[in-house]
Amino acid sequence: MPHHALEITPTRPLTAAELRDAARVLPLAANHDSTRLMVLTRAKTPGRAAHRLRQLLDTQLPIDVITTHYPDTGGQVLLNVALPPATRTLLKAAADRVGQSLEEFVQLALRRALAEYADRESDRLDRAVRDLLAQTTPAYLISAVGHALTRRPERPTP
Repeated sequence: MPHHALEITPTRPLTAAELRDAARVLPLAANHDSTRLMVLTRAKTPGRAAHRLRQLLDTQLPIDVITTHYPDTGGQVLLNVALPPATRTLLKAAADRVGQSLEEFVQLALRRALAEYADRESDRLDRAVRDLLAQTTPAYLISAVGHALTRRPERPTP
């Protein structure tokens, strides 16, 4: 049976006690501020792995979202979100109105939102580059971008 790398995003940073107690159930790796956790889980499919993980840890941790860490062959990442009953009811009604399953409705809404974000970000960057080009030459701008990309990143201040 294959292992699946899953990432857990809690609703808030975890306390040391919560992390310790959850690690007794399943080995976890946390980032520096316990706002993201990684785990390897054995299951036939990524969906089953996420479902099993939620069953094991949902009562111990304030889990917001569980995602597959690596995209599948189609470039998709699986999201496992536990919706509150009222939200689920509203989304189900909206999905029924357009003749879609709840999963399809949420998937399409997320894709639309991500596409809109990508378009806005592209437009923002395009405006910023045009503003920069109004003040300098393309050669200087390319040189500055290359310099910025090759510089060692500065450490964030605590």
